Amino acid sequence: MKKIIGIFSIALVGGLVALGVNNYFFHSKADPQTIEEKQQVQFTKQEQIKTSQGDFVEVAEKATPTVVHIKTTVESASREPEFFDPFGFFEAPQSNAPRQGSGSGVLITDDGYIATNNHVIDGAGKIEVVLNDKRSYDAELIGRDPETDLALLKIEEKGLDFLGFGNSDELKIGEWVVAVGNPFNLTSTVTAGIVSAKGRNINLLRQNGGEYAIENFIQTDAAVNPGNSGGALVNTRGELVGINTAIASRTGSYAGYSFAVPVNIAKKILDDLLKYGEVKRAILGVRIQDVTAELADELGLREIKGVYIPDVVDGGSAEEAGIKKGDIILAIEGVKVDKASALQEQISKFYPGDKVKVRILRRDKEIEKVATLQSKEGDTKIVTEVKRDSKEALGGVFENLSRDEKLDLKIRNGVKIAEVNKGPFSEKGIPEGFVITHIDKTKVHTSQDVISILGNKKGIVLIEGVMPDGDDEAFAVRIPDSIK
Repeated sequence: MKKIIGIFSIALVGGLVALGVNNYFFHSKADPQTIEEKQQVQFTKQEQIKTSQGDFVEVAEKATPTVVHIKTTVESASREPEFFDPFGFFEAPQSNAPRQGSGSGVLITDDGYIATNNHVIDGAGKIEVVLNDKRSYDAELIGRDPETDLALLKIEEKGLDFLGFGNSDELKIGEWVVAVGNPFNLTSTVTAGIVSAKGRNINLLRQNGGEYAIENFIQTDAAVNPGNSGGALVNTRGELVGINTAIASRTGSYAGYSFAVPVNIAKKILDDLLKYGEVKRAILGVRIQDVTAELADELGLREIKGVYIPDVVDGGSAEEAGIKKGDIILAIEGVKVDKASALQEQISKFYPGDKVKVRILRRDKEIEKVATLQSKEGDTKIVTEVKRDSKEALGGVFENLSRDEKLDLKIRNGVKIAEVNKGPFSEKGIPEGFVITHIDKTKVHTSQDVISILGNKKGIVLIEGVMPDGDDEAFAVRIPDSIK
């Protein structure tokens, strides 16, 4: 009997150890790798919001605290934004004085990551984020993508309300949605409407120089006006399904229709900006156009479906996969595509080097090809080096200040030196914990500001700020020929 119990005990312990090892190696992760994983760390699945037709109280209560007011300062009025602003976001320049802009953003993690439109922050020297409860923060631009008109910001705060991602592919025409934003500086404004159409291509991004622009907008009739740019489009379950981006209007104000970037496009873009500081965009290497009734008649097609390929790129992934001029793409990885914009959206979800199944129609016969996607440079590998500016310079490692830290030091702006290594900072005796408020009399708000300003300086610069004990101090630092 003792022998049996002993064997059972050993088996039990062995099983528990095996289970623990399995969980450690296969189920645990040191850190969340995507924004959606960061959401799941804090976001326990709540009971689905039950919203009756025309009653959006619960949705509004959930979404409103997550939508922020973004205020920007563009230092030079002579510089026009890269992106045409469909909402009249910027006032027409009158002089060389700084311009002020106003838009919206959506908190997508509890530690301060914010999704917004690129055209909201384009050209901004200072980005201020005001929460629904009126707390104000200096925001850092993590990255931006003009091709989708998306940008990712970060503020230093914890425990924030945020919106979890929904599935924009599951949206139905006629489904109720809620738009939340700050039109005309009227903060926390909620409007409701229905999904009027999906897959809209309004040629907004491409006409402004976006060679690889992806336009597959969600069209709604929720009222959206100047200042709503970057705000949330939310379904009746309180999930983020789109980022409000544009309106169809001849006056600059709402005229019946608005357009949002689907969240299923935004997820990969925002993750890329978080991990790399830029978008790792995959391309198939084909020219595409919609199959119309006229084109179907010309090609002798029995059905009007798919996306037509008038040409393929020499040496591109499509050509190497055996896809030819005149083929019609029916599906990508099993997802049907009947519009050029839908095909672009599906390809946008993949990375260079990914293999995708492409269903094509060739001479009345359906064929499946496997294409290895390339980058626009023709590579099939991802360069993992983060392209955004380093947070280190002159031997200092910089960190943004939280709102509480600024309040404790009684300052409005500043960047903390978290670490001092060998270099000009240590040579001048600048200690860890010193907060830089000005460089050559120019205010600094984020670590990115410090890097950018120092990168454009030569010779001696004046570093002003606050010592760890709260005393004001200034240092004259010589900039070497190259910042390392």
